[in-house]
Amino acid sequence: MAEKGALQRYLSVGEVAARCGIAVSAVHFYERKGLISSIRTDGNQRRFHRGVLRKLAIIKVAQKTGIPLAEISDAFDKLPHNTVPNSKDWEKLSSQWRDDLNDRIEQLTRLRDQLGQCIGCGCLSISDCPLRNPYDALAGDGPGARLLEVEEE
Repeated sequence: MAEKGALQRYLSVGEVAARCGIAVSAVHFYERKGLISSIRTDGNQRRFHRGVLRKLAIIKVAQKTGIPLAEISDAFDKLPHNTVPNSKDWEKLSSQWRDDLNDRIEQLTRLRDQLGQCIGCGCLSISDCPLRNPYDALAGDGPGARLLEVEEE
């Protein structure tokens, strides 16, 4: 690691954070979660390969769409190790998340459309809704807003 040329391909944790627009603590957090990795200099300082910037960009985009870190980690595990994700990798990752995102959009649209009419039945102290849940028929399905939940297939 003592080579000057090799060090130029690597960034400090502060440089990574500044380039990605995140806190240093977030960089450390993603490293602890195994989403990114670093090497250590002879002086025991963390250094990140420049490719980590692309991984962090993917993480940020995925998180903004509501993808949990566990799913992001699983998706990264399916990519070739020790490489910088490229456009083909992004296509693969995003296609995995597209169906989930479409399902959530559908559920949120249904929630938005029903929000003014009803609370979705089955919650609070309402035992009977003559419009959506006559005679509390949905109680047999369990607690919660049953009319708003997407059924698993």
